[in-house]
Amino acid sequence: DGRIVQVGKAVPRGDETVLFGKGLVVTPGLIDPHTHVGLWEEGYPESESSGNEATDPLTPQLRVLDAFHPMDQAFEDARSAGVTTIQILPGSANVLGGEGVVVKTSGVVADSMVRRAPSGMKAAFGENPKNLYKSLKKYPSTRMAVAACMREAFTEAWNYRVKMEKALEKGEEPERNLKYEALLRVLKGEVPLRIHAHRSDDMVTALRIAREFGISCTLEHGTEGHLIASLLAKQKIPVAYGPVITSRAKLELKNRNVTNLLAMLQAGVPLSLTTDHPVVPLEYLLLQGMLLRQSGMPAPEVFKLLTVNPAAHLGLSHEIGSLEEGKRGDLVLWSGDPLEPLSRALVTVIDGEVVFRRQ
Repeated sequence: DGRIVQVGKAVPRGDETVLFGKGLVVTPGLIDPHTHVGLWEEGYPESESSGNEATDPLTPQLRVLDAFHPMDQAFEDARSAGVTTIQILPGSANVLGGEGVVVKTSGVVADSMVRRAPSGMKAAFGENPKNLYKSLKKYPSTRMAVAACMREAFTEAWNYRVKMEKALEKGEEPERNLKYEALLRVLKGEVPLRIHAHRSDDMVTALRIAREFGISCTLEHGTEGHLIASLLAKQKIPVAYGPVITSRAKLELKNRNVTNLLAMLQAGVPLSLTTDHPVVPLEYLLLQGMLLRQSGMPAPEVFKLLTVNPAAHLGLSHEIGSLEEGKRGDLVLWSGDPLEPLSRALVTVIDGEVVFRRQ
């Protein structure tokens, strides 16, 4: 039923299909914890994208599950590169952009692809929301206002919760508010806040607000995380770092460097690698790992950034990320060491089904 039953050199054979991989390498499926697959579709113009509702800084009621397109070419590209699980998040135009979803990279119906929904509430600090709304001459247009905007939203959600509880005590039917209901899932600890932040000061502000409201959170990108590595490590804040192979296209990225990631790892920060697809195409997730390998990082440690760590980042360590009995049957058969440039994914298996086979 799509689960790993046994791991070993000698397994019972019944009527199951057998894949012979003598001389090859088998690994867990790769995981990208931060993408926009199916929202910015391959081969479609920017005008057709569905990732940013850039008309209101507070849109927590939006759900990626209602928008991503399972027929996006990026899913096929992912399977051919050994990527079996991804998180899809809204873009970073808004202070609060909506709920993300974790999906497997095979399927034609969005609901049947889901591995966790909602998987988190997207939040954004820094240049993206500040500069967008400044260009529109709307609030928030400064870093102070971005932080205040988020505090206001969670305060209103808290007040809504109190109002709902009082109404229910009286036997009344309170009027629902989808915005606040989405934020209550964060306040109750049901889903984490997934915080887009590049600059160290934006990260510190984000963590300050999370602490004020008792919110669980992850950092997405974390370009300058090395400057506050001890703080992130002490608070055990998971960071989806990257993308590593992108240009320094804006001020927040001027300090982007692979050595930043190495410093964070050395400090003990929980790290994963991300492509931020379509910023870097999803099939190049492993290429980023190869760059770290070239920098001297041991192969097993690199591979954790692509499997074990992102599974934990997504709250799915019990389901994916390693080849263990009871976990989902996601695995990849490689022609050689996957961190060597000439190696290729030959077979990709998701939930025990072959979804890609190289001809």
